Amino acid sequence: MMKSAPQFAPAAVPLDPAEDHIAPAPRVAVQAFCETVETAAAVQAAGGDRRLAKIHLKVQMGGLVAAIEGFASAATPDVIIVEVNGQTDDVLANLDRLSEVCDAGTRVIVVGQINDVTLFRELTRRGVSDYLVAALRPLDVVRSICGLYRTADAKPVGRVIAVLGAKGGAGASTIAHNVAWSISRDFETETVVADLDLAFGTAGLDYNQDPAQGIADAVFMPDRVDSAYIERLLSKCTDHLNLLAAPATLDRLYDFGTEAFDPVVETLRALMPCVVLDVPHVWCGWSRNILTKADEILLVATPDLPNLRNAKNLVDLLRAARPNDRPPLFCFNQVGVPKRPEVPAAEFSRALQLEPVASIGFEPQLFGTAANNGQMIAEISARHQAAESFRSLAQVLTGRARSQPRRKNVFTPLISKLVKRSA
Repeated sequence: MMKSAPQFAPAAVPLDPAEDHIAPAPRVAVQAFCETVETAAAVQAAGGDRRLAKIHLKVQMGGLVAAIEGFASAATPDVIIVEVNGQTDDVLANLDRLSEVCDAGTRVIVVGQINDVTLFRELTRRGVSDYLVAALRPLDVVRSICGLYRTADAKPVGRVIAVLGAKGGAGASTIAHNVAWSISRDFETETVVADLDLAFGTAGLDYNQDPAQGIADAVFMPDRVDSAYIERLLSKCTDHLNLLAAPATLDRLYDFGTEAFDPVVETLRALMPCVVLDVPHVWCGWSRNILTKADEILLVATPDLPNLRNAKNLVDLLRAARPNDRPPLFCFNQVGVPKRPEVPAAEFSRALQLEPVASIGFEPQLFGTAANNGQMIAEISARHQAAESFRSLAQVLTGRARSQPRRKNVFTPLISKLVKRSA
């Protein structure tokens, strides 16, 4: 903002309040000047959200007066958040004073106590980017900051879906590949599957593809990663489905740092509306980072005790690491294996405090045939219940539908002990 003109930078296109898919904010500096400790706590908590991971946030008290005094002799950051408390005329007068000390391009978010359309119009006329009414939730702050950088002509940012098995052999890769195929076919949405199991990945086999290049080329040469380079590595599976395949060889070790996959995932997010990450059953810095930053997480579990223990540990951790996101979704797989004792679905759900979004039966003939032929389940039997489950999962994971909760049942003593021990 020019010091000679009492106007802030213009407002960006606001986010739909009902929208749960919020694009991450770019690397910007944000300073907040709060009047109340409640607002300061909400802004500070928002700074830990995955979508604000790149911003540099500083929170201090003093409100609008402190902001005016602080920037009288200092450069202003990209975004200023100020909490105001007082009469409308005083607030507007102080905002005009703040505009005189702000640099060009600075965006201002005002937090106030009054839900008044007249005040909002006056703030908008002065170029204030957004107005939030206390008491704030951290997600309100996240949505507001991210909304500043979404313009009307901006290309939509892709939704990242991470699929992980609670235990090795749960069938998470098969579900990830079928769900991605369903998203691309049923919704005609450009989709990419990234196979993150570089040593033993099966996406190439499941899609009957054998590309010469794939995700390893990008991960081992991060300096070359851009849209053009990633597009050259993609293998076309169908009209709307692309594959970033794993080499599935053991000629090198695949030890990566925590953020090794970030350039690839962010580039894919910019290229495709839907990115499905086939996450292997490993626990390390990069796998945790992938799960923490994904827009949606699907946890696949078979109905036995080891899967229950692992699923509960994962759900508890991700709930704590992603407080402003909905909990991970989970589905059952391989239900009904002959002569295998199973943890009842109601008790599994009670332990996780989540209802399954799908339950896929044990069908060795169908799934074995699909795997051996390099086909998807719907290609073999489009009306099979498993194919319907994959379509339902595709709807839920892309935000086109929400699953209906089921009735809850009581614990068995064994599950109750597990929950109490974890509490």
